[in-house]
Amino acid sequence: MAYFDAASAAPLHPVARQALLASLDEGWADPARLYREGRRARLLLDAAREAAAECVGCRPDELVFTPSGTRAVHSGVAGALAGRRRVGRHLIVSAVEHSSVLHAAEVHEADGGSLTQVGVDRTGAVDPAAYAAALREDTALACLQSANHEVGTEQPVTEVAEVCRAAGVPLLVDAAQSLAWGRVEGGWSLLAGSAHKWGGPSGVGLLAVRKGVRFAPQGPGDERESGRAPGFENLPAIVAAAASLRAVRAEAAAEAARLRELTERIRARVPALVPDVEVVGDPARRLPGVVTFSCLYVDGETLLHELDRAGFSVSSGSSCTSSTLTPSHVLRAMGVLSEGNVRVSLPPGTAAEDVERFLEVLPGTVAAVREKLGAPAATETVRAAGPDLVVDALGRRCPIPVIELAKVIGDVPVGGTVRVLSDDEAARLDIPAWCEMRGQEYVGEEPADRGTAYLVRRIT
Repeated sequence: MAYFDAASAAPLHPVARQALLASLDEGWADPARLYREGRRARLLLDAAREAAAECVGCRPDELVFTPSGTRAVHSGVAGALAGRRRVGRHLIVSAVEHSSVLHAAEVHEADGGSLTQVGVDRTGAVDPAAYAAALREDTALACLQSANHEVGTEQPVTEVAEVCRAAGVPLLVDAAQSLAWGRVEGGWSLLAGSAHKWGGPSGVGLLAVRKGVRFAPQGPGDERESGRAPGFENLPAIVAAAASLRAVRAEAAAEAARLRELTERIRARVPALVPDVEVVGDPARRLPGVVTFSCLYVDGETLLHELDRAGFSVSSGSSCTSSTLTPSHVLRAMGVLSEGNVRVSLPPGTAAEDVERFLEVLPGTVAAVREKLGAPAATETVRAAGPDLVVDALGRRCPIPVIELAKVIGDVPVGGTVRVLSDDEAARLDIPAWCEMRGQEYVGEEPADRGTAYLVRRIT
């Protein structure tokens, strides 16, 4: 098996395993106690905090450990908003933030706060000028990820931080995906990370809050971790997390160069090996080990199952999964194809032979899935008067509406239209994306008695 889903969870680093086992014997006591065992535990906790702070680029007393990266984000957002409540209750986030940030934003809105979502371009990157335009006198906090978890695009954190600093607004950075590769540069105010993203144990996050940032921890008070992460510290996991972060940083430069070469190989060869594929994300400004592409006329869930059977563990932001019937919010915000989406995220140490084997297996796997869907039970196709067609794809899920559109577009003359009736939310994204890929004109959508009518004009 080849594990290609490190963006979800990286395999446990050998250093993390060693540190975890060692600290189970040495770090079980309460670090708040003054007896020998407690002092020993406190030394381990302090050393872990110093190591993690050095990697993050902050002071040790600015960093606390949390039970997860999600908790770090939630605590950071809530504490920063509460600390600046006198300024206002306006929050800014990008449209492609991790769900932990977006869920925190939903809670803020439900509690009466205001929210601005900043859009992205087709590579998934924000424009710093858009953040500047979103800032208001009552803006309490802005959030921006350092790199996107689905497509790997790195964000202009330094530029956005400067815009926010000039306006006196703190910037919270979700750095979960990038901390393994280096510090987040720029004048950020708060930063969150998650150990299982860099090869540490799951159940450990970190939150850094710069001195001078107004911050009011929410929830019942606790004397531990400066009141920002209540509960007894999981000291063995914390020690392992800090040790593994330092270890992966020591290997980062050489491993990043190697993984970039492997992902560039995938980016270049997949479109040549598999027809009707869109590679998404920024081609240059991206994480070293992440490459994402979408395949037309493919059921994403089926494709992932077939790749798993072939020995490859990958993930997907496709709408065609059992867990969701709507497209990934990241792909939707980018306006790119969502169907048949595959995210390959290579962990450190990935062998070039495994990548070559993936490239050998992928074309046949995609072709087999397309063959299964190439002749589905025909949706009702009714000729309208004149050079127009109506495709009734109501009740059919992604990628069937696009497949049926592709099958009939050649039946209308240049200038004619195809009206696709669909009640699948993914069609709102995939039909315009198909038009861009195939050189046809997407006219727009219209309400219908059931679902939505998507109008496409043939121009080639």
